[in-house]
Amino acid sequence: MSLLAAPSLSDLTAGVWNVDSSHSTIGFVARHLMVSKVRGSFGKFTGTVTVADDPLASKVEASAETASITTGDDTRDNHLKSADFFDVEKFPNITFVSKGIDRDGGHFVLHTDLTIKGVTKPVDFELEFDGVSGDPWGGTRVGFSAEAEVNRKDWGLEWNMALETGGVLVSEKVKIVLEVEAVKA
Repeated sequence: MSLLAAPSLSDLTAGVWNVDSSHSTIGFVARHLMVSKVRGSFGKFTGTVTVADDPLASKVEASAETASITTGDDTRDNHLKSADFFDVEKFPNITFVSKGIDRDGGHFVLHTDLTIKGVTKPVDFELEFDGVSGDPWGGTRVGFSAEAEVNRKDWGLEWNMALETGGVLVSEKVKIVLEVEAVKA
C-alpha cells in the first residue's frame, strides 16, 4: 500500500495558469424554508491564477456570467436572474479579484474583492491547495478548493418572504464553494 504525499506549495511553478471551466465549479449553497439546502452554480466563467515565485504573493482573477446560474429548477433560476436577485440584464458578471494570501497554521486564507450587482465587498476564503499533476496531453494542472460564507444582502440581494411559522424563505447567509482546476499557459 502506498500513501500519496500531501501536496506542497513547492510543487507550484511561477507563471499564468488558466482556469479549466469544464473541470471547475463556482457554486453556492443557501437554505430554503430554513430546513433544506439548495445548491447552485454558474456554468460560464473564466479565470486566471498568476503564481508568483513566492506562492503567497500569487494573484487570482475570475468572472462568472450571472445569466449562467443554475439550481436545477428553471422557475427558481429565472427568479434568481431577475431584478429581485442578480438582475442579469443590468449586471451580466460577477467578478472576483484576490488581494493577498496568508498562511494560517496549516491552512491558507485567500483575501478577495467580490463584486456582485456593482457592489464590491471584501471576502476571505478558506483556501486549500489540492496539488499539481501532469495531464495526458503534456500539460500541467493545479487544483484548489475554497469556501466562504457571506450575507447576500451585503450585495443588494434583498428579496425574501417571511414564513408564517417564523423564519424566511431564503437564508441571508450563503456559502460560496469553489473547486478550481487550472492548466499552465
